Amino acid sequence: MFVDQVKVYVKGGDGGNGAVSFRREKYVPLGGPAGGDGGRGGDVIFIVDEGLRTLVDFRYQKHFKAPRGEHGRNKGQHGAGAEDLYVRVPPGTTVIDDDTKEVIADLIEHGQQAVIAKGGRGGRGNMRFANPSNPAPHISENGEPGQERYIVMELKLIADVGLVGYPSVGKSTLLSSVTAARPKIAAYHFTTITPNLGVVEVGENSFVMADLPGLIEGAHEGVGLGHQFLRHVERTRVIVHVIDMAGVDGRDPYEDYLQINRELVLYNMKLESRPQIVVANKMDVPEAQENLKRFKEKVPDVTVYEISAATRQGVQELMYAISDLLATLPDKPAVEEVAEAEERVVFKAEKEPEPFEVSRDNEVYVVSGEKIEKLVRMTNLNSYDAAQRFAKIMRSMGVDDALRRHGARDGDTVRIGGLEFEFVE
Repeated sequence: MFVDQVKVYVKGGDGGNGAVSFRREKYVPLGGPAGGDGGRGGDVIFIVDEGLRTLVDFRYQKHFKAPRGEHGRNKGQHGAGAEDLYVRVPPGTTVIDDDTKEVIADLIEHGQQAVIAKGGRGGRGNMRFANPSNPAPHISENGEPGQERYIVMELKLIADVGLVGYPSVGKSTLLSSVTAARPKIAAYHFTTITPNLGVVEVGENSFVMADLPGLIEGAHEGVGLGHQFLRHVERTRVIVHVIDMAGVDGRDPYEDYLQINRELVLYNMKLESRPQIVVANKMDVPEAQENLKRFKEKVPDVTVYEISAATRQGVQELMYAISDLLATLPDKPAVEEVAEAEERVVFKAEKEPEPFEVSRDNEVYVVSGEKIEKLVRMTNLNSYDAAQRFAKIMRSMGVDDALRRHGARDGDTVRIGGLEFEFVE
């Protein structure tokens, strides 16, 4: 099964909790704090495996969660960091944040890696909070939660040659005649509904050819699943434009030629400069010669290769022409020059989140914000000292003043994340 788009959930591992502990040794009557830090959580890392060709595995496993770090221990022992979770993906995978629609990573080369969800840092043990005014603190931190997000994975095939054209022009027949690929071939439109790949051997050279499902008018807007088909064209080095020169179903080969090129350009303007070979197929049909003559009169500057994929007439010459053209082009796919390799950002720095905002939920004042909600999750509220520290940090952040400005009074309920407490003047 060929799968080229999936949505999955990823979560970095939570950091381990810091420990509260004190030295309890003979002859050390005033042993100080000795609680160790928690270990960091594991990252979720995608790594390219050139042996994969589809995202089908992600249809059956949609959740990827890295392990959490170990908790801190007594005697100043820090918890171990967790192992990172590596997930293998095929080359040509683009990873997009489902909420922001931002491209997180564009994974192309074998072995390339990208951090998709960062693990949380470990919480600090009470050793870290000792100071002259409080030499024996009962404060420790919980581990930082790991980053979690839903992502959309899109696969754009990396092939040397992409066959494009209207449905039933003979793309699948051409692929099957020059490779060991066996795409479904039948006498109706849209027989091919997923891309097919095959390796073409030409003398001592070889190249990968992709048979892409037929395009129709409006494909650049998604008509007829156009986007799913067109994205695979982006990473081909050469476009082979197959035209039904026999004009089956009363179609005009010249109009088909113009319309397909129009759809390519409307989808991505950079495809206009992609090397293209024009192929006149079904030349074994009597009407094809007259149609070809009219076609060449309208596009005199275009070299047209005459073939019959069914009888293999002219197919070998076409394969040599494609091979010669590929030899003059860069080895890398011309992916919008892969957006100048998109400087291939494997992890983009997060913008500093806003500290908080205050809203009302009926009678409850709700304080929300990534930074303050993370602080709540990392605070061990079972400890009096830790709770006092949390209240002090909230005051320094201006939460108390913001609640007053919104009308909070003594005894009103305030909610932060999953924590509810009374507002005290």
